Amino acid sequence: MLVDEMKEELESHIIPFWMSLKDDINGGYYGYMDYDLKLYMEHSKGVILNSRITWFFANAYMRLKDEKLLSCARHGYEFLRDKCIDRQFGGVYWEMDHKGNPIDTTKHTYNQAFAIYALCAYYEASGDERALEIATEIYDLIEEKCTDEYGYLEAFTVDFRPQSNEKLSENGVMAAKTMNTLLHVLEGYTQLYKVSGAKKVEESIRRILNIFETKVYNPTLKRQEVFFDNEYNSIIDLHSYGHDIETAWLVDRTLEILDDPELKKRLAEITRELTKQTYKVAFDGNSFANECEKGVVDTNRVWWVQAEAVVGFINGWQATGKSEYMEAAMSIWKFIKDKIIDKRDGSEWFWVVDKDGKPIGGEPIVEPWKCPYHNGRMCFEVMDRLKNDNRG
Repeated sequence: MLVDEMKEELESHIIPFWMSLKDDINGGYYGYMDYDLKLYMEHSKGVILNSRITWFFANAYMRLKDEKLLSCARHGYEFLRDKCIDRQFGGVYWEMDHKGNPIDTTKHTYNQAFAIYALCAYYEASGDERALEIATEIYDLIEEKCTDEYGYLEAFTVDFRPQSNEKLSENGVMAAKTMNTLLHVLEGYTQLYKVSGAKKVEESIRRILNIFETKVYNPTLKRQEVFFDNEYNSIIDLHSYGHDIETAWLVDRTLEILDDPELKKRLAEITRELTKQTYKVAFDGNSFANECEKGVVDTNRVWWVQAEAVVGFINGWQATGKSEYMEAAMSIWKFIKDKIIDKRDGSEWFWVVDKDGKPIGGEPIVEPWKCPYHNGRMCFEVMDRLKNDNRG
């Protein structure tokens, strides 16, 4: 049964792997393991990585009620609270050395959003009011320092002066604004609203949803645009399949929490189209392609894209009743089990394999972006969504 398999992957593989990366000397979690499974204990520690690990263990605790998981979440939270927050200018740094000293003091909106996400999860798991206070402080900082008349600015110096956005720009363009950052600000704000009910956060969420509806979503191509100039004009022909299927279910989750029937009806038309279009162009019957740039499909299979596709198609099946979506989710999960999960002792999931499932060597098992957020969340979502379904 799918729920049993997800729980088994979570408890016997993902959780033990990330527990083994706990740094009991300097705090936080070790930041790098190469493809050959060599752990670099003195490598830098990405704040995004540590936020996501903290989020993961908090959510694992809320489902499995194992006190060791709460302890791991607390360990991550204390590193964020004590080491990663800038006491002078506010917000979290981008990267710390292995001892917890800042080595990249960039303030990025994406990074602030994940700190909010982690802090809210830890608050929900532990009841620690200080975690919620810090999350709210970072929210206020984003709204004060990181917005303009069009939406959300992204990259800043330590004292919040705008700078170029290399960290979230790819594919040969330098973007002032990105769909990816906007999506995860929405995600962080949704969690903050869920645990606080703050009206100001609700208003910010509605603003973001309006940007998605009017600026990011392309109704002609039935996709989201990815990279933008300052006024949200698209600057590249790129279809990010993974982000589209992830957006479909994350926006649906936000709409569920907002509980506004009129807004839900309108935005759900977009999330249905994103699901339908990615099923049509990215799913090959077994797994899910990465992206398409200027008509050329990247057929590699990336770990996080496969995980998000499983959740996104189950969400699509629950919303529409279309059995092909559930079948797609089951097929992609089989591909993950057979090809993406690394069977080597002491490993977790491969970063990327080719379309036939052959690992592409050289990509690390752990680094600032490679974390238990996507695959762990896949397990959580399937366990939550299908616990009362006969397929679960």
